[in-house]
Amino acid sequence: MWAVAIVVAGVIGVAFIMLFQDITTSDQHNYYLLKEVTEAAMYDAVDVDYYRYHGEVRIVREKFVESFVRRWSASVQRDRTYYIDIYDVVEMPPKVTLTVTSDTDQFNFTTDLTGDGTYTIANRIDAIIETKY
Repeated sequence: MWAVAIVVAGVIGVAFIMLFQDITTSDQHNYYLLKEVTEAAMYDAVDVDYYRYHGEVRIVREKFVESFVRRWSASVQRDRTYYIDIYDVVEMPPKVTLTVTSDTDQFNFTTDLTGDGTYTIANRIDAIIETKY
């Protein structure tokens, strides 16, 4: 009887560790990826002609969104669904606010009465381009 209890406790422990590991590594991966992709997309969206004539940095909103979505989709794996919410894109001074949300559906061990057993991971970033004059 003790052997069965130890095996059951081990299986529950491994399931918990796998779920916790999926949440933490996904959160960390999404954060650093969001940070790098946002920075690169902002530099892609800089309006060079405006900078040459006026000396002020400005980004193009449509170019930023296109570059961000393209870079994000090229950088992630296809094992989960990502939701990108772009809240604010200020062209001058260049500032963006966005959130990327994903679900942990790879290891779904629990189901409870309040939900389907998945956890939502949301990463939000506010990014500003800073320059030296």
